[in-house]
Amino acid sequence: MKKQRSVITCTGGGGSSLPAKLGIEDVSSPCHADLRERAEAQSENHAFRGAVFRESSKTVSASVPCRKLPVTLARSRNKFGMTPTESVLCLVNRLSVKKCAFTMAEILLSLTIIGVVAAITLPSLTGNINERTWNTQRKALYARFSQAISLMPALNGYGTLREETDSAGSTSIEDTAAETFVTAGLSKVLKINNICDSEHLSDCGLPEKITTLSSENISFPLTLSQLNPKNIDAVVDWVSIGGTFNPTYETIDSKAAGIETANGESIAVYYNPTCTKLAYTTYYMSQNYMCANFIYDLNGTKGPNTFGKDIGIITAFYPTDSEVVAPDLAAQDAVTSIASDDIGSVCKKQDDGYRMPSQLELASMFTNKNIIGNMDEERYWSSSLATSGSGGRYSTNHWYINYSLGIFNSDTLLENMAVRCVKR
Repeated sequence: MKKQRSVITCTGGGGSSLPAKLGIEDVSSPCHADLRERAEAQSENHAFRGAVFRESSKTVSASVPCRKLPVTLARSRNKFGMTPTESVLCLVNRLSVKKCAFTMAEILLSLTIIGVVAAITLPSLTGNINERTWNTQRKALYARFSQAISLMPALNGYGTLREETDSAGSTSIEDTAAETFVTAGLSKVLKINNICDSEHLSDCGLPEKITTLSSENISFPLTLSQLNPKNIDAVVDWVSIGGTFNPTYETIDSKAAGIETANGESIAVYYNPTCTKLAYTTYYMSQNYMCANFIYDLNGTKGPNTFGKDIGIITAFYPTDSEVVAPDLAAQDAVTSIASDDIGSVCKKQDDGYRMPSQLELASMFTNKNIIGNMDEERYWSSSLATSGSGGRYSTNHWYINYSLGIFNSDTLLENMAVRCVKR
């Protein structure tokens, strides 16, 4: 049986086309024109697929846009809306684009800019972080000391200064006051890891040099007199100028002892075993009421070892019903301008976070005068109001301290008097 050949027929008008039946190409036939156009489209599709296959193995940047050529022929298009010719030209255009990169000079310039910005901003950022850390540690240490001191039955009488004579007739003073206060008293109510005498304070992490609030670099104080000479000789000065107040004041220049707390603070302890709580109505000497003074270093010898930063003070007054203060001082004095009407705002005008000190905070400043520095006025006002003998209050009288002697007195506020503000 013969295989039949399929014959394409075109009809036009009333019947079959004779040239098609005979296999003769009729160029004027619409059927043959359509066949030619289909053949050309299939040829171009094959060319497009071949070009895509050949170029698919090459790396082409996906981010480079292809320029779509204007449509000139109404031919078959791929799914992207381009003719085969346009697709091939697009691939060629993408492959010819030059790749971009940073030069070494540009990288070095960028690193230099980053380094300069870091050098400017990092110290400020680190300083702010340190300030917040020190403030948190300072408050926690003050809370622990306040609680520990309140648990002690009394702060006086733990140690004395004894004069001893050896076999050769030489006399010496045995000073165990501060060490005895720590071992027999403070260590019972506060966790202490290490105790050092005045000659080995560095073994407890205390620095040899510290920077005062006035930026002066001084040796670490080893005795009460090195904190402030007036801690031991104010009575002599008072008598020499005709005063007769507080004849019972004793001159005791005790040595410091060092401790390391369980929380890592290094602390120097200065002790007055004869502290008292005398009754007074008008004026008194602050030295009589100071029982224990502490200079703390929150991070040992790491630095900056500067008062007002990692270095600070805590002072305990009165042997029983003791009061503990830890003034965080402003760097400069403020000055009253309109007496009592302006006293409440004088520190706030200097800084919104400042306030006036209490009388015991002023007494603590006097005890630690040398490590504070830059307090040169003769009188400094407190926020504490003076009381009368009957227990009443004078509405305009405030306690102030004579900073050259440590004597407290009360008076009405006067214009242009100094105030050393403290932080809240």
